[in-house]
Amino acid sequence: MTSTAPLYSRASGDQLDALQAVAGPGARHILLGGTAQVDRDTTDAVGSRLWLVLAIIAGITFVLLFLMTGSVVVPLKALLLNVLSLTAAFGALVWIFQDGNLGALGTTSTGTLSISIPVLLFCVAFGLSMDYEVFLVSRIREYWLASGQADADNDRSVALGLARTARVITAAALIMAISFAALSGAQVSFLRMLGVGLTLAVLADATLVRVLLVPAFMHTMGRFNWWAPKPLARLHERIGIREAPHA
Repeated sequence: MTSTAPLYSRASGDQLDALQAVAGPGARHILLGGTAQVDRDTTDAVGSRLWLVLAIIAGITFVLLFLMTGSVVVPLKALLLNVLSLTAAFGALVWIFQDGNLGALGTTSTGTLSISIPVLLFCVAFGLSMDYEVFLVSRIREYWLASGQADADNDRSVALGLARTARVITAAALIMAISFAALSGAQVSFLRMLGVGLTLAVLADATLVRVLLVPAFMHTMGRFNWWAPKPLARLHERIGIREAPHA
């Protein structure tokens, strides 16, 4: 059968619900096909374990950053700020491609985004932004450990760590942004959306987040940046990740 309801619309979903409610011959279960059903099955499959996957990623990231820094504040800050850069990219994708602004950059706006796009965007951009976080925080902690560990030393450590890593992070971000921007020239809407989203996420993370928000947050927190409960502090002393001493 055919339908005049726009694909991915509420009317299309209601029509699919009505078809699924029809009892099969002899009370047998009926399997439906078609693009609308495939989209619903994909959404259900991804959504059913999405929160578990996010929890695992956040948990592993938190543990590794704690083992590196000995702090519970820095890992929480990293997760929060990485989410901010990702939500900015998601918002841009919705504004451009879902709502059709800027001519949808040459694509056809359907009023929706494929669920695969935000999932792929999150996985790639989150990993890259966490790399930048490790570069920056490791240098800041290096200066912090070599200081008197007062509030003024925290500000100095942040400034020196940022100065030492800014060029590397900026160069890496530009390389990645250029590579992702190349996808934006593809004539396939999926690749164009992914390219634009990743480019915006990388640029936002390397500029607004690393250059402005991270130093501002760490300045505000002061010595509390490096705080951890005593049991966790003792655990870090035993199994924490440390750089090898210079020969």
